[in-house]
Amino acid sequence: MKNLLPGIVLTLLALAACTDNVQPAPKPVATDIAAGKAIAERDCKACHGVNGGGVAPAIPHLAAQRESYLLASLKEYKDGKRSHAALKDMTQQMSEADLRNVAAYFASLPPVANPTAQDIKHSSPYEQGKAHAADCAGCHGENGNATTPGTPSLAGQQPHYLVAAIQEYHRGDRKTGSMRSQLRDADRLEVENLALFFAAQTPTQRPAASRGDAVAGEPLTAMCGGCHGARGVSSDAATPTLAGQDAQYLVSSMKAYRKTRQNWGMQRYVSALSDKDIDNIAAFYVAQKPRAADQVPSSTQELAAKCDRCHDAEGNASMAAPKMRGQDKDYLIMAMRAYRDDKRESSTMHRMSGAYSNAIIESLASWYASQPAK
Repeated sequence: MKNLLPGIVLTLLALAACTDNVQPAPKPVATDIAAGKAIAERDCKACHGVNGGGVAPAIPHLAAQRESYLLASLKEYKDGKRSHAALKDMTQQMSEADLRNVAAYFASLPPVANPTAQDIKHSSPYEQGKAHAADCAGCHGENGNATTPGTPSLAGQQPHYLVAAIQEYHRGDRKTGSMRSQLRDADRLEVENLALFFAAQTPTQRPAASRGDAVAGEPLTAMCGGCHGARGVSSDAATPTLAGQDAQYLVSSMKAYRKTRQNWGMQRYVSALSDKDIDNIAAFYVAQKPRAADQVPSSTQELAAKCDRCHDAEGNASMAAPKMRGQDKDYLIMAMRAYRDDKRESSTMHRMSGAYSNAIIESLASWYASQPAK
């Protein structure tokens, strides 16, 4: 949301500068709910029911949805901005008045009671990850703050990176036998939950390096900062933070790129470094202050509170943002993934969800689906 503030400020300034030329708000366009009902009974009820309720998983409920959102969505299908062949063909045959009428009809219906919501078990990815983290404490320390030399701390580490690292151990890309057997039976969502838990923990600084010169290492990290952030604090969920990490682990990791670990950029850079250079770089990074990863919600409700600024059922009736409470869970998952992966056109939604793992999306969808529709 921080990235939106400059745009909001500029918009407000622009509006203030144009007060002399303010045009009256356009009059609402008249709609015919009866005509919309006829269209819905003819074209929409097979999937959305006459009452506006999705008849199968991953089909959204339309009843009591915001009229502005429904109209915008229908136009996106008609213009080909959303990929659904049947809806594109159907809307191609509809006039502007037809689109407005059917949107007004579904918006006028009472919300659909979602009986499946009672069966949805909800807990945040943070809580689920904490349960799995107990298996890691023997090596990586309580809450991911390791104390054994050569063992990396996981506290505060970037979540997408942790998921990728675990997968590399499972594939054998990283040669550590004990790690290859860990979480072998865990599915992708369980691994993501674990990563989110560790990412939200406050990291403690590891002891200073026993060898290497931090001052000499600093200029060698100029290229590293392009990916790993200033002074080793990453701002990218897929790139690890190096600040405050164990020196022995940093040295062994850098040397591994010479032989076994696969990353073209790292392999190219490390190949030009001497062992002394590597010791100096590790000494520099271990001396930097670590920080927990950004944008890690400690609960689904905390994340939902941010979404509610646009999607909350109370107010914002004129916004083209959908209500989410009581919506079908599978549809919410599908829609949020589409925005995240840039398969639906919304720069705001893409920015908001770009860092969301499947675990976060699943948890958020479960929470909204379990709430009563309004």
